[in-house]
Amino acid sequence: MSLALRYVDKKGQVNEPFIGHVRVGDTSAKSLKESILSLLMKHSLSPSKICGQGYDGASNMQGKINGLKALILQETPSAHYIHCFAHQLQLTLIAVAKKHKEVETFFAIAANVLNVIGVSFKRRDKFRDHQAELLEQLLESGEVQSGKGLNQERGFQRPGDTRWVSHCKTLDNFVVLFASIVHVFGVIEYEGSELMIDCKQKPF
Repeated sequence: MSLALRYVDKKGQVNEPFIGHVRVGDTSAKSLKESILSLLMKHSLSPSKICGQGYDGASNMQGKINGLKALILQETPSAHYIHCFAHQLQLTLIAVAKKHKEVETFFAIAANVLNVIGVSFKRRDKFRDHQAELLEQLLESGEVQSGKGLNQERGFQRPGDTRWVSHCKTLDNFVVLFASIVHVFGVIEYEGSELMIDCKQKPF
């Protein structure tokens, strides 16, 4: 979990410093609350001075009785809850995209293509082998550079229902991995045609 603070300094300027990451054992509201208060105390910040809190719209966050916002409000009534505007924007983008038939169909096809490869160990191995061959060729030609943190393997990021950024990652991966995706589908097509020929040749 990440925590950032927003406050107005003596000059009237709004500041939003990043406080830190916290590893949580579970994502229950109680556990999150304890982690937040512990981090605030670590920086000598009093929870009683909180005048607002903002998270995404998950039930463990905005639940009216046992949600994180409710637990914080019990101790600090001035900590008014605001649904994260960035998350609201992401939900809006996804909702609008789903209303557009062509966009919805496009992402459905992209997800299905990745699923066809991702669900099979054999296909994933063929995919990785082809990626390795391409990378070796690019390194030899000097089109890409080698080094720490470079040329990391990309996963099959599927578009999610609550994060528009997941749609962006899906498209980004699709473009970068397109050659290997086409290669694997070519193998699938070839093996399928071979199987059909074999079945036709065998008497029933």
